[in-house]
Amino acid sequence: MTGPQGAGGKGGVRQRVTRKLANAAGGGVVDELMTRIADLEAEVQESRQLNVRVAELVDLVTELLLPVASQDRARIEEALAKFERSL
Repeated sequence: MTGPQGAGGKGGVRQRVTRKLANAAGGGVVDELMTRIADLEAEVQESRQLNVRVAELVDLVTELLLPVASQDRARIEEALAKFERSL
């Protein structure tokens, strides 16, 4: 980014000064909110990872149920081996 709003430009300094003033006027609330936002972002990432894991388990169950219904032992073993490799 170029111009006054670019990295290290006047816009960056202005933003930092504004944040410090707001934080001082608010008794530290800006820093508390920034910390809380960082915590929430980490929790969202953890939730995304758990959702991926749940999707993988749903796929595994689907892969297991279909061969079990047809008694396809080779596909059952293959699905279990795939799951074990993913751990």
